[in-house]
Amino acid sequence: MKARSPQAVLGLVVASVLIAAVFIASHAYSISTSSLFLPLFLGVLLLAVWTVRACAALDGRPAYGLVTAGLFGLWLLYFWQLLVTAYEVPRVLLPSPLLIVQAMGEGGAVLWGDFVQTVLKSVLTGWVLGCGLGFAVAVAIDRLPFLQRGLLPIASLTSTVPLVGVAPIAVMWFGFDWPSKAAVVVLMTFFPMLVSTLAGLKAAGKLERELMHSYAAGYWQTLLGLRLPSALPFIFGALKVNATLALIGAIVAEFFGSPTAGLGFRISTEAAKMHMPLVWGAIVVAALTGSLAYALLVQLERRFAFWHPSVRSR
Repeated sequence: MKARSPQAVLGLVVASVLIAAVFIASHAYSISTSSLFLPLFLGVLLLAVWTVRACAALDGRPAYGLVTAGLFGLWLLYFWQLLVTAYEVPRVLLPSPLLIVQAMGEGGAVLWGDFVQTVLKSVLTGWVLGCGLGFAVAVAIDRLPFLQRGLLPIASLTSTVPLVGVAPIAVMWFGFDWPSKAAVVVLMTFFPMLVSTLAGLKAAGKLERELMHSYAAGYWQTLLGLRLPSALPFIFGALKVNATLALIGAIVAEFFGSPTAGLGFRISTEAAKMHMPLVWGAIVVAALTGSLAYALLVQLERRFAFWHPSVRSR
């Protein structure tokens, strides 16, 4: 698509949003069963594709990528709201975005308590402990090669343990509160960090290692000065993967026993009551938390591993 100026794209987006707002407010509900609905719907859909492609064609600033992603997300929410309302989809099957926002507003205090219980206690504690333990064991295996034959095969077993089998056992060992969920998160995040750190420690070039050896650098000097910096992209990759794994693990673990708070507990209890807007609200909180954590780690990676070709080329 031919690139346009940012001002022209902004005008195009504003005009499209006005047309879409008029369509959803004035006509969509009344003509959803008539023959005019489908042509008008397709017209707005083409307008949405056009505006997203125009934003994607902008070049020059990294913020344009965020604007394109945000516009794409807003159009998805728009069509979700339009179709669910126009065809009167039952809220038990799929509530509209406005109903979900309303439920999140009314249950804001409840969702905040669930966020504290699941994210700030279970996920954060388990993620730090699991990643730290995986990193320490990886350095120990790298320093003591005999552990590669003894400890590494045993550590790989942690990646094959089923979550649904471990969660009830963790509840029996650590109780119903957040420590049992943090223990599950530790188990899930340990192995990805272990294998990624080991791979990163082997990524340093042979010439660089020989140069450090010619300077009479010891193991720890070579580790801190050469091998750990080379391993940073691998370590950050594991941190990003573990950020989403930890959230999933903690939420699933809450299905097997939890106090009266937590995102997993909220999803299971509200689904049993058929209060689906609040269930979707808990899902939105979990999704936004995972996305923000991932974005934060990407920024940290760019700050601390900016020199690496894999980061510099983005």
